Amino acid sequence: MRQIAFTKMHGLGNDYIYVNTMEYPLDNPSELSVKWSDRHKGIGSDGLILIGSSDKADFSMRIFNADGSEALMCGNGSRCVGRYIHDNGLSDKNELRLETLSGIKVLRLRLDKEGQLLDVNVEMGKGIPLKVNLPDGNCGNWILGDLFACGKRFRGTAVDVGNPHLVLFVPDAEAAPVAEAGPLFENSPMFPDRANIEFAQVIDERHIRMRVWERGSGITQACGTGACATAVAAAMAGYTRPDGCTVIMDGGSLDVSWDPATKDIHMTGTATTVFEGTIEMED
Repeated sequence: MRQIAFTKMHGLGNDYIYVNTMEYPLDNPSELSVKWSDRHKGIGSDGLILIGSSDKADFSMRIFNADGSEALMCGNGSRCVGRYIHDNGLSDKNELRLETLSGIKVLRLRLDKEGQLLDVNVEMGKGIPLKVNLPDGNCGNWILGDLFACGKRFRGTAVDVGNPHLVLFVPDAEAAPVAEAGPLFENSPMFPDRANIEFAQVIDERHIRMRVWERGSGITQACGTGACATAVAAAMAGYTRPDGCTVIMDGGSLDVSWDPATKDIHMTGTATTVFEGTIEMED
């Protein structure tokens, strides 16, 4: 048996187990994510995030959902990686380049006068329409199209922010059938690789209330890429201002801006350490 050190962290309630694989290499992260994420028999989390070295950036990040599937990117997770690197003295930089499966992301750490981390701004990459399988058999964009589930009509836009999202605009996010409709849309033939599903209520041009069904994890307290996709979809539709929008989720809020010209997304929010520990693993 060997001991693996881990840190439990969350970004607005979106909680993951973090392991520094430069010290504790893992050969079977998909299997371990399923086992350790169990909230009754394991550590309990939305998944497992591995922090590693990179020959392209300062560090790398791999994300495994609670069902063992590997995700391309996690906005909340990337902010927590920034805190982990800062708090553990892995780098003295306030600007970090992080390699992910959806490209290199730039993290900017904002510190107080005592050097304590306040929040993290992430350059999330581009926000563009997502190509989906259309009902007529072709592949194309789905922008403010009608979809049906659970006896209800939804109007939504498919967005690519490095991973696939479907943002559904609803009159009341609290009443949205997230648990019922979420998995139906996630596994829709529209999305050959499945998709993350956001139920978004536009409050005003600067605020959106959103609840999320994450691909591979189900209902979560927050989703960083989901907040970005929601802000992009709302700005594309003219519902909100692209230069700054607050997305309010069950676990808290994120500030998101999107440049319609360059398609670049910036996301800012907090990252919190819950506890540290070790877990035994067979050699």
